[in-house]
Amino acid sequence: MSPAVHAAIVLATGEDPAFHAGDAVRVLTRSPVGHYRVPTYLRGKRGTVEAIIEPPWMDNEEEGFGRNAGSKRHYYRLAIPMTEIWSDYVGSPRDGIHIEVFETWLEKEAR
Repeated sequence: MSPAVHAAIVLATGEDPAFHAGDAVRVLTRSPVGHYRVPTYLRGKRGTVEAIIEPPWMDNEEEGFGRNAGSKRHYYRLAIPMTEIWSDYVGSPRDGIHIEVFETWLEKEAR
């Protein structure tokens, strides 16, 4: 009897991370009405991906309106320098915040 042949696991669209640790990203600037999860003071700000949060998860914004249909994407832990948030910040250039942001709110940033 021949050994069983196993099909390769195929991830659904979006289940592969779009970003990786070390990637430069920008938080999108958009103003959705209703259920959104990104602080307004971080919109348009640049940062660096520190980690991919596993496992991928549903889009909470879409789920809040019953429009998710089971698709999943990743959250990413970002490091955002304080000088990016406040242009006149006078503390250490190493100061920053760390926050987890959902994939649909991020775009790659050229450095």
